[in-house]
Amino acid sequence: MDIGMMGYGLYVPESRMDAAEIAAKTGIPENVIALKFGIKSKPVPGPGDTTSNMGLKAARKAVEAAGIDPGEIDVVLWFGAQHKDYPCWLASLKVADGLGAVNAWGFDMEAMCGSFMAALEVAKGLMMASETNRTVLLVSGYRNADLIDLAVPETTFMADLAAGGAAAVLRRGYGKNVLLGTAFKGDGSFSELCVVPVLGSKRWPPEPGDDQKAYFGIDDPEEFKRKLGEKTMPNFYWVVREALRRSGGLTEKDVDYLAILHFKKSAHDAVLLELGLTPEQTTYLDEYGHLGQNDQLLSLDLGLKAGKVKDGDIISMVGAGLGFVWASAVMRWGSKA
Repeated sequence: MDIGMMGYGLYVPESRMDAAEIAAKTGIPENVIALKFGIKSKPVPGPGDTTSNMGLKAARKAVEAAGIDPGEIDVVLWFGAQHKDYPCWLASLKVADGLGAVNAWGFDMEAMCGSFMAALEVAKGLMMASETNRTVLLVSGYRNADLIDLAVPETTFMADLAAGGAAAVLRRGYGKNVLLGTAFKGDGSFSELCVVPVLGSKRWPPEPGDDQKAYFGIDDPEEFKRKLGEKTMPNFYWVVREALRRSGGLTEKDVDYLAILHFKKSAHDAVLLELGLTPEQTTYLDEYGHLGQNDQLLSLDLGLKAGKVKDGDIISMVGAGLGFVWASAVMRWGSKA
């Protein structure tokens, strides 16, 4: 049974931060921010851009693109950030209410920046498990840049964190933009190496001044860097290849477009080299930075607008979430050739 994407939507705030502003806050030269970090500019949240509101704006576009009534949605699956409007709160149901999806139930899940691929897998499972789950809305909002102090040297690798929303409508039995396969790999040894150390249950109730420490920190930067160097790229390559293998025995030679998260330019180029792809087969998000779990849909959208994605193309999506989880999904765009 095919699970296809009927439509998608994106919301990117108008407010922006450019390389010069990031340079001033980090003390890193502007040309290094723009060229090595790959951040020429990035969107930042404006007034009213709460996490759920950005997701809702994207969801409205996705529903319109799908050409359906919100009442047709059976499940709203929030795959956006845990940094939401309120703690211990379901953004999925806020979005459902804002859309008028009166027949939908909802829940929130997150695999950090691997969440879109995880959401595709979960939605497919829901639709295959029960005939009552015919149409699922995936929705995300992201503004984890709130949790980065650009003056802290150890976390400047996350200076690209930006803001935005993304959403997609999936339907069981829809024969276009079909999800073919997924693959994931996790490594929990990273789980406490880079965290926001306050305002969680491990440090509750908050102590005076904790609100001034609500940003990501790394206690052992050398250990974190060493482990990333050992694990990151091999696991990226594994999930990409495994998702392709699970998609009917495809390989990287079958990939027409790579929808990949934003990270530093050298890593981006290394992935292309390893997979035998050209820059024309992807989009480097240096005008956007890292919109978390929204990067793959953003890349797909930019690829479509640039004419890089055509009917029948094989799309490989890949990302990684802090913690650490690596995730990939494969989709055949348009109709089967």
